[in-house]
Amino acid sequence: MDTTFPNTSFTTLENFGHSLKAASYVYKPANSEEIAEVFCLAKKNGQTVTLRGAGRSYNDAALNGGGIVMDLTGMNKILAWNPQTGIVTAEPGVNLQQLWQTVLPDGWWPPVVSGTMYTTLGGCLGHNIHGKNNFRMGTIGEHVLEFTAQLPTGAQLTCSPSHNADLFYSMISGMGMLGVFTSVTLQMKKMHSGLLRVYAFPVKTLSEQLTALLDGAPNHNYAVGWLDAMAGGSGLGRGQIHLADYLKEGEDANAQKNMRVEFQTLPPTILGFPKSMIHYFMAPFSPAPLWAIVNTAKYIAGLRKHDFLQPHAAFHFLLDYVPNWELAYGRGGLIQYQSFVPKETALDAWSELLVLSQKRGLPSHLGVTKRHRPDKFLLSHAVDGFSLALDFRLTNSNRPRMAAMLQEFDKIILAAGGRFYFAKNSETTPETAVAYLGAETVERFKALKRRTDPNNLLESDLYRRVFGG
Repeated sequence: MDTTFPNTSFTTLENFGHSLKAASYVYKPANSEEIAEVFCLAKKNGQTVTLRGAGRSYNDAALNGGGIVMDLTGMNKILAWNPQTGIVTAEPGVNLQQLWQTVLPDGWWPPVVSGTMYTTLGGCLGHNIHGKNNFRMGTIGEHVLEFTAQLPTGAQLTCSPSHNADLFYSMISGMGMLGVFTSVTLQMKKMHSGLLRVYAFPVKTLSEQLTALLDGAPNHNYAVGWLDAMAGGSGLGRGQIHLADYLKEGEDANAQKNMRVEFQTLPPTILGFPKSMIHYFMAPFSPAPLWAIVNTAKYIAGLRKHDFLQPHAAFHFLLDYVPNWELAYGRGGLIQYQSFVPKETALDAWSELLVLSQKRGLPSHLGVTKRHRPDKFLLSHAVDGFSLALDFRLTNSNRPRMAAMLQEFDKIILAAGGRFYFAKNSETTPETAVAYLGAETVERFKALKRRTDPNNLLESDLYRRVFGG
């Protein structure tokens, strides 16, 4: 292969959970011209191209075994910021940390964020991320005013809800398989404090958890649940709910101070101990029996109802609180299974999942629940209901059993009218994708791909796995 393009390396890349890996030619373009050169090089060599940002997906969305990976983290400039209107324009390699650190000192916050601040805007749009406020604010795509994109054909275009709308609603959620975002313009959310008021309380069962989200979410700005997926019997689905609200104007006497970047920055130590070392001490607890003790202790510690003030960054970016926490799962890594189920069927479906995982001896180490609403995007994962994300530890011995169990999970979720999220599950089959998206939606997506990428240059391991290449 011709690898004369600058900033080139042949590198083995991994997913975030370190459960999948693939060797690829990695290119790091700095602008649209270099993006076009990568596509020309791929066409010349008969190769495919996958887009990659921070590599925070739990599956193979940013892997392309033997092909080209276009690393867009070099395109990381904030192009324009208007603190009067709260409108920001940024390149696709800008991550959420750069974004909030730019806008919060002026009294704004990104309207939708993921559980980590290190995801890039390109990745966030490609998978149309949701946050703890999906029931109120929807997905990140709902706050995009417009974006510019470079297509594999060489065409450059601008898309918005009213201009090139078909591509707007399909490139956002389209896994980076239709074109490359080159700039994104978003509307930020006005803030009057760098603090949130958080309400925490325990729930004894999965039924209580879902009821708390259903009833509590409409009255608050954010809602999220932690679920002890290892508890069984009468404690099945027990956990804790966190609801949070913005502070009103004038409610925070130190608002200017609390919106400074240094106030929001997560501390590097806990009780004087470097957090970068904590994952080494977590690793011995990764086997399920020991992790069950951790979950029980967490549940008992959360039995007291309380409310408190918490900085935005600490509330939203819990996954960043312990650096490299995913390494604690061991050499086999972890996978995350996330399902989205209508509110009418969630209790029965997820009860079945939790019982089945315990019966198979493959319980989830961590469960997270959220409240959701539908959206207009083509490859939408959203429903009028809830999501449940389950983290599973992989080992060489349990990998085949895990894969088989997750196929059983898919059947349960599909029977419940559920949907899936392409940034997470690593076992989704083409049959499952068609079953939840619908054959018409899949064909519409493929028709758009034939239009924007007639030479099939944009592919990933995920795309080949789910759509058959």
